[in-house]
Amino acid sequence: MQQYLQNKKGLVQNVFDQVYDQYDLMNDFMSFGIHRLWKKSLLNIMNPSDKQKLIDVACGTGDIAKLFLKHVSKSSHLTCVDPNKGMIKKGKEKLSEFNNINWIIAPAEKLPVTNNKFDFYTISFGLRNTKDLNKSLSEAYRVLKPGGRFLCLEFSKIQNTTLEIIYRNYSRIIPTIGEIIVGQKQPYEYLVESIEKFVTQDELIDLMLDNNFKKCSYRNLSGGIVSIHSGWKV
Repeated sequence: MQQYLQNKKGLVQNVFDQVYDQYDLMNDFMSFGIHRLWKKSLLNIMNPSDKQKLIDVACGTGDIAKLFLKHVSKSSHLTCVDPNKGMIKKGKEKLSEFNNINWIIAPAEKLPVTNNKFDFYTISFGLRNTKDLNKSLSEAYRVLKPGGRFLCLEFSKIQNTTLEIIYRNYSRIIPTIGEIIVGQKQPYEYLVESIEKFVTQDELIDLMLDNNFKKCSYRNLSGGIVSIHSGWKV
């Protein structure tokens, strides 16, 4: 399933080229820091143990990687993948204390790793930015071991009407906030539009099932502002 907005030539690349240096600051400001709680919820659901292998796709500056490595021992293996060189650079700087991370510049649709390698595949606020959802999910399935688990943290569809109205009104000012803090308005116009156009929670479940994942489920957080989808490679 191709995503129209993300297939505009160079759009997503240009967006993240403009914001990577202030990416963490803007995330904290836009979500009032709540994105960190959402990511901790993802780790709590994962509950990894020592020596399990994780691939974190669309890793950004490494928030999930840091949480993972603080949860497990340093013998655990972690691969961080992002298509943006600037994000990878910031991630390496932020996680310089760790020497067991393999950093890869690549899109979610074409991961340069072998089949059946990882116990966990995570993607946080990144699936929405891929050009092709089916290819991304197919690659996630391919690189997971049998018994491996797919976990996706992503913006979703709010279930409460009042909260949705409040959120929509807040979304309208996000580009202005971006212009003030980062000096760029257009990346955050893309952010708002990409959230609005993304699939629903149940539509993502259907896509996961189409790509062979089993025992698929999701959990809404913050009234459905975001959700965590889970599926297994059996």
